[in-house]
Amino acid sequence: MSRERVEEVDFAVDEHIWGHRLYDEQLPHLALLEFLGILRAKSTAPLRQDADGRVRYRPSWQITLRALLFNNPNLDAIRLRRDADADKWKAWEESFKKDAGDLAVGGLGHLRETFLSFEDFAKAVALLRSSAYEANSNKRWSSKFVFPYGPDALYEDIRVKADGSASNDRRFFGRTGELLYLMLCRSSRAAELGPLLVSRLFNPTTPLNRLARAMQGQTQPAPNERTSGYLPHTSLPRFDRLAEDWLAILSRDMPAGDAVDHLVVSAGLNLLLYFLERGKAAAGDTDPVEFLCEVVSRDRSKVRALSADSWQSNQAVSLRAVRAFVESAKAAPEWGAALVAADPSAACAGVLRDLFQWPPEEKEIGTAPERLVSLLAEAAEKRHGQHFGKIHSIWSRAVGLSSRRLSRRMRYAPNDRLLKTLVVTVVEGRMEYGEFLREIHRRYGIVVGEAEGSALVRENVVDQEDLSNNRARLESRLLGLGLLRRLSDACSFVENPFWRGAA
Repeated sequence: MSRERVEEVDFAVDEHIWGHRLYDEQLPHLALLEFLGILRAKSTAPLRQDADGRVRYRPSWQITLRALLFNNPNLDAIRLRRDADADKWKAWEESFKKDAGDLAVGGLGHLRETFLSFEDFAKAVALLRSSAYEANSNKRWSSKFVFPYGPDALYEDIRVKADGSASNDRRFFGRTGELLYLMLCRSSRAAELGPLLVSRLFNPTTPLNRLARAMQGQTQPAPNERTSGYLPHTSLPRFDRLAEDWLAILSRDMPAGDAVDHLVVSAGLNLLLYFLERGKAAAGDTDPVEFLCEVVSRDRSKVRALSADSWQSNQAVSLRAVRAFVESAKAAPEWGAALVAADPSAACAGVLRDLFQWPPEEKEIGTAPERLVSLLAEAAEKRHGQHFGKIHSIWSRAVGLSSRRLSRRMRYAPNDRLLKTLVVTVVEGRMEYGEFLREIHRRYGIVVGEAEGSALVRENVVDQEDLSNNRARLESRLLGLGLLRRLSDACSFVENPFWRGAA
């Protein structure tokens, strides 16, 4: 019953439930950027894993590009000078080299050859910077990212040291993108999805990708190859669902840049569902994951309170999973054999070591078997609270599923961005409104109306009227977004404006 050893951790509990690793500080857009960096490196054979279930890849660094965009504080001041163009270039190069040091690759001569004037160069920097993720945040410059306009705009998170050297960092690229890549590799649609992703997202001739390439000059790959993280599941329906959603998004009649935003939301929602589904499975809970969503209204309703309760219930899933998973060791045949060994403490410690890499080999064993399990569970729960335990709260908000708007409690209240992605993903052409609600409940566990929340009505937890009003509010919301058409009081259709062939 021993499990694969997970490197870089003292003991592995979270990792054997969810993988190494899901990371709360790596928000969905950062997970997609890490994913795209791997896809770029593997673009000739996309979404194929190695024989051992890992992926080895060499990402890009593009240090010149990111330094020009995010470590270039004197650019605007020099631009405003009334000096000759040649003097501006000279003053800027001297200033930039003081900040960038030797990290910029191949010199800066290519910039003068590319841009007709210093003014054009400064405007180009401002253009790319304006659409970057978190450009105005206080993150270090080497951890800021340009929008993924194409293959030349992709690079991994790095840390630049005081001596000018650099290395990859796991602060914001914490391997969640690697797990996302492995999930899609293991989906039943990988062979179809991989080439489509490359063709749709990696067009090197798009104007903004060409601009990024012109700024970077000589491409800079990372000095060493990376090995992806560990995903403990060889196949899951959620992997297939994610792949099918992405295929749907990429088939829509929209620019690649718009598709990227929908891919971010879809990835975040499906990763959140994976996190909760695997947590429930580890805890022995067979009930499906559900999000009881309030469509925001100024009037307080029972739905708002129940939505907050639903959020709180899901928030507790992962912690229950950790303790249950550790205690499952006591049901293993090896545990029973260890209990009757000559030295039960040492034998049981060996079982835990095979399963969870704990306790360390050098640790003196003299603790009763039951106490060993309790100690591991306590340590695992403490460690879980540092990152894994925050995933539900942070990611649900990041994808637009949860909010505190008009409430002191966090609850599920989908925003317009999420609703648009649901329509783009689910609806082919048009779909009857009731069918749309049934479909988002089937795929994602989202509960809005009385049909999807019928169990709550039967249990007298909520009145049918409250859920009917909630359903009506979502209908009005979709109408306001231009995503729904009413043909009569009893007949409404959700319409996908990006469906190929739409008027």
